[in-house]
Amino acid sequence: MSENTPDLRSFIGAGGPAGDLPGPVGIDLRPRQTVCGDIDMRIGLDGTWYYAGSPIGRKELVRLFSTVLHRDGAGDHWLITPAEVCRIRVDDAPFLGVEATLRETGDRQDITVRTNIDQTVAIGAEHPLRVDVDPQTLEPRPYVALDRGLEARLTRSVYYQLVDLAVEEIVEGTHIYGIWSGGRFFSIGRMTDR
Repeated sequence: MSENTPDLRSFIGAGGPAGDLPGPVGIDLRPRQTVCGDIDMRIGLDGTWYYAGSPIGRKELVRLFSTVLHRDGAGDHWLITPAEVCRIRVDDAPFLGVEATLRETGDRQDITVRTNIDQTVAIGAEHPLRVDVDPQTLEPRPYVALDRGLEARLTRSVYYQLVDLAVEEIVEGTHIYGIWSGGRFFSIGRMTDR
């Protein structure tokens, strides 16, 4: 293990036994990797990481753990190091999109999103934007795809930045409100007042 790879052994005691936990769906593991089971680590709705119920206050440690975080095909989140594989709980998305930067305008614009761990991604084919609707509040929940199956939920202020940039397009006969980035159009809502 490199000195920058988290050693999950210290966290394993806080989780339940692995039992017959099969490991991440759709992620190939090496023969030497041990599936440790669930550990008492959680990422809250606001992007705060917790261990044993206490917030992890060091941003550097959160960044370090984020480098080994993956989401599998079943939607579970795993910390995967060369030696151990442990599942953690994530309340929504593990990261927040906290800032958007615009370059160019119109259908040639590129929008870059910075996350709460200072990762930047350009919204486009490799990092698409999607907007769900919260079933309880009926408010939009926008997400941008990251690497390793992960996502960042955009903060309200970043979402409103995108709304300010949105234009109306007709897609398959439907009026869609959305943004252009990376040469692609991303819907942020339908036009219903017609």
